[in-house]
Amino acid sequence: MNSIGKVYLVGAGPGDPGLLTIKAWELIKRAEVIVYDRLVGDKIVSQRPHSAEIIYVGKESSRHALPQEEINRLLVAKAREGKMVVRLKGGDPFLFGRGGEEAEYLKRKGVEFEIVPGVTSAIAAPAYAGIPVTHRDFTSTLTIITGRERPDKQESSVPWEQVAAGTGTLVFLMGVENLPFITQKLLQGGRSPETPVALVRWGTLPSQEVLEGTLLNIVSKVRAVAFQPPAVIVVGEVVRLRDELRWFDNLPLFGKTIVVTRARQQASQMVTALEALGARVIEFPTISIAPLSIPNLREVIGKIAEYSWLTFTSVNGIKIFLSQLYELGFDIRDLKGPRICAIGPATAAEAEARGLRVAAVPPEYRAEAVAEILLKEAGPGDRVLLPRARGAREILPELLRCQGIQVDELEVYESVPEAEINDSDRQLLERGLVDIITFTSSSTVKNLVTMLGSDLVAKLRDKVQVACIGPITAQTAQEAGFRVDIMAEQFTIDGLVQAVLQACTGERS
Repeated sequence: MNSIGKVYLVGAGPGDPGLLTIKAWELIKRAEVIVYDRLVGDKIVSQRPHSAEIIYVGKESSRHALPQEEINRLLVAKAREGKMVVRLKGGDPFLFGRGGEEAEYLKRKGVEFEIVPGVTSAIAAPAYAGIPVTHRDFTSTLTIITGRERPDKQESSVPWEQVAAGTGTLVFLMGVENLPFITQKLLQGGRSPETPVALVRWGTLPSQEVLEGTLLNIVSKVRAVAFQPPAVIVVGEVVRLRDELRWFDNLPLFGKTIVVTRARQQASQMVTALEALGARVIEFPTISIAPLSIPNLREVIGKIAEYSWLTFTSVNGIKIFLSQLYELGFDIRDLKGPRICAIGPATAAEAEARGLRVAAVPPEYRAEAVAEILLKEAGPGDRVLLPRARGAREILPELLRCQGIQVDELEVYESVPEAEINDSDRQLLERGLVDIITFTSSSTVKNLVTMLGSDLVAKLRDKVQVACIGPITAQTAQEAGFRVDIMAEQFTIDGLVQAVLQACTGERS
């Protein structure tokens, strides 16, 4: 490694992690040090390597975690340690992000740097509010203005007379606290009091709020609802298009806060589906998946032809079973002989994606239905190989053994309780700021109760809806003290998402 590292001044976009550029994403994944601002979300920072050092330098009005001069010195110091430093800045680093000042300082100190532009909230936040900043029928010009200039300036560098006299769209960043001054200047400069204005708070995020008014009344509206920063201010006729073009806050689950308790390794499908419908998703994993060593796997594979069925009851079971199979030098050709049964479509899809041909999937995705299929196809003396979780329900092997079928169980993984709960997430639950808690297995229920305590569960009973993936999970939730409000008709993640959507809107996507 070079004696001096390199600093990347990276635009982290307006908030929605999906608007991060590919280059920014790749740099975060490789960073050794991340220095980040207030408006850079946890989901973005969490993509860093576990070994990366993270340093928060966020700034709020009149309250800075670290003054700019110290941030500059910090970047140089970390680079001189030979580190790859990613300086994450909300929006774009060169648009009121002081990226130019940081780059100048790095240049003077002989530190190599690179600029990675980002999606600016000046355009993205209005777009998520349904406001195009330019439109052929309204205006072809856009002016982006800081709403907060340097406090030591003797005179404003904003040409207010020219800005006010124009007809184009004006976008002010960081200007909520100075809104009375901004509206006064625009009115004095000749802008019509009826000019539409919109404030977009936390634009592009599920917590987005939009307040509309005119230059004449927007200040009183802000005061009436105690509208707080950070927000983008849009001034101009294009604001009138919001009624027609608003889309983000019209998504069916917009405004809903939903807790996903599934293991972090498995949660992405559900989180993505709920967020696509507009929900604010809190990832609150109550379990993690821990692979178990299968000491007799080589012996089992050597006798694989003696089995009539190889049965998988989870996606995890397939992944971990095959992973250990490959580590021993085998591949899927060594599974020739038994037919394959999968408990549901997700498990079947995982098996087939890995080159296995699935012969049977029950119409109802639970152990009893798997047993029903196998009992039709197998008889006394047949053998079934069952790789699954430690502590799984005994109903499947019991039903098969009662009919003389030999079942060899392989414990390939276990669900391990998460040790602690994030304080901010706990506070959301305690204050009743969550709309729905989702459970995808009995273990997620039991572990959440352990983490929260029975007293808090009792308080949540009448404040928060509970959605369960199927009857077994629902029964566990009820026994734990929850009231189950929503249950999937199909016992899959997609089925659970559909049940939540229908409960909230009465519609299916």
